[in-house]
Amino acid sequence: MKKLDREFYDRDSVLVAKELLGKILVHETNGQRISAKIVETEAYMGVEDKAAHSYGGKRTPRVEVMYGSSGFSYIFMIYGMHCCFNIVTNEKEKPQAVLIRAAEPLEGVEWMAQKRFKKPYEQLTKLQRRGLTNGPGKLCCALSLDRSFNGMDLCGDEVYVEDGKTRNSNIVTTKRVNIDYAEEARDYPWRFYIKDNEYVSVK
Repeated sequence: MKKLDREFYDRDSVLVAKELLGKILVHETNGQRISAKIVETEAYMGVEDKAAHSYGGKRTPRVEVMYGSSGFSYIFMIYGMHCCFNIVTNEKEKPQAVLIRAAEPLEGVEWMAQKRFKKPYEQLTKLQRRGLTNGPGKLCCALSLDRSFNGMDLCGDEVYVEDGKTRNSNIVTTKRVNIDYAEEARDYPWRFYIKDNEYVSVK
């Protein structure tokens, strides 16, 4: 399948977040291809979005990658232990991003099982299989995406996104989760997921 190019990412975060659904996130590592279909995203709209790390024009070493070119990874940690994988969108100096909240495992499920649960995939319970990638921290663990990948060009050959399709009629639009601190921004309808997909983190 065709790899997404810079032009795809160089647009408004809400639009990119919707269109990333059904696309394939790939990590090629140690001669192995690990992939998962993106099934849930959240858009963060930059300086005017109280939920965004760049709200109000905040500019620190951590968020600097968001002010650069689109199509680069922005990976941060929550609770000091879980990584969250984001894709920088829009043009330079417009620090927007899309959080990849959940994905459906495709290739490399044995790798994912070892990373998440330290046992073979066939020994996982149904709940554990669903839990491989049904949340941002779980997704990063399963696909081995940590802070060392922050600022990586996603138009390269190690971590990237391939084209894939989902029908607009299958997309659910709702408010983002776990951002109660963001006042009115917590109710913005900037979370999107594929309807009835079992890997969505919060229905």
